Amino acid sequence: MNVVVLSGRLAAQPDIRRLESGARLGRYLLTVRSGGHEARIDVLPVTLWDPPRAVAEEAPPPGTKVWITGSVQRRFRSGAEGRRSSIEVVAKHLEFRPELNGEGPPGRGGTTASEPASDAN
Repeated sequence: MNVVVLSGRLAAQPDIRRLESGARLGRYLLTVRSGGHEARIDVLPVTLWDPPRAVAEEAPPPGTKVWITGSVQRRFRSGAEGRRSSIEVVAKHLEFRPELNGEGPPGRGGTTASEPASDAN
């Protein structure tokens, strides 16, 4: 099963692009704090296909609390340096929670974006 749930903060202003097909692509950098003895901070790329217009037009500022559910995908590409790969989170649900200040799970308030429902399983 490939399911990921992340809670973190936006590391940069989101990048929302409109593709030639007319679809929108939202790209986010999410800062996630890992617990444990050797706590660290990771910056993870997150993609959301066709974010709702309200989310695309009113992009929250860096530092905004975000909850994401989705899956992890590995992308391959070839270039001058040879074949390379990268890992990204493909979001199915993304929720901005500016009022949380890092506390608690998602609930009321905030801005929500979800991937359109798909018939494919």
